[in-house]
Formats: sequence, C-alpha cells, structure tokens
Amino acid sequence: MTLGNLNNYKETLIYGVVLAVLLVLLRWLELRFLIITHAFEIYAAAIAVLFTGLGIWLALKLSKPKIQTQIIEKVIEVPQQPQFVFNKQAVSKFGLSCRELEVLQLMSEGLSNQEIADHLFLSLPTIKTHGSRLFEKLEVRRRTQAVELGKKLAIIR
Repeated sequence: MTLGNLNNYKETLIYGVVLAVLLVLLRWLELRFLIITHAFEIYAAAIAVLFTGLGIWLALKLSKPKIQTQIIEKVIEVPQQPQFVFNKQAVSKFGLSCRELEVLQLMSEGLSNQEIADHLFLSLPTIKTHGSRLFEKLEVRRRTQAVELGKKLAIIR
C-alpha cells in the first residue's frame, strides 16, 4: 500500500473504528444492564461459590490426620516353652482313669459339661460323675482348682 491508497481508505478505516467503539460501548451497556437486572442472582452465585470453597477447605483441614502414623517393624523373639512331659507317677498316685484325664483336659480348654459330653459322645450325667470323681481324687472343689493342679502336676497341658 502506498500513501495515496491509504488516503482512499481513510474514511472507511475511520467508520470501521467508530463502529467498533460503538459496538464495544453497546456490549458494555448490555452487560451493565444485565448485571443490574440480575444483581441478586449474581450476588447469590458469588456467595455460593465462596461458601463452597470455604467448605471444601474446611473439610480438608478437619479430615487431615493430626497424628502421623509410622509403622515400625521389629523382630521379637519369643522364648520357646519347655517341652511338655507327661507325669505318669502323678496319675498313678491319684488313681486317675484315662477318661478322667480326657475330661480334665477338656475342662482346661474351657468347655462346659454339655460341650464335653458332646465331644466325647457321652451323656451329661456321665460327665458330671467323671468330674465329681476327679475332684474327689485331686481333693479340689472347683474346676479351676482341678485344672491348675493338673497343669502343676504335668498331667494336662
């Protein structure tokens, strides 16, 4: 383009610039009118966005653990218990039968008389009889005493 050609388009360029300014002015007025007519909705949306952001921030702060958990692995050696050795002399001294030993062993495992009867396929009165004879022979009054004495004498585990 030469200077002569520029003068020919001068009016067209001025009209184009003026129309662009008018268009920007109209859009600004339209936006301003839109803001004025819908001010409540715009303010409500802004407040909603603000409180949503605040809620997310607060939830992240409150849900973050304050104590940091660290997992530490250590090897702990458990001392081996001595091997169980059955004491036949104590059994013969007290005159215990094999069935009484079975009943005493099941008592030490925490089974009730009914559970012992079910386990050994015997009736409940039979188990009660074995238990009372066991208590007489060991000279104890309760199951816990019989179990404790049986473990001390090494006749049950």
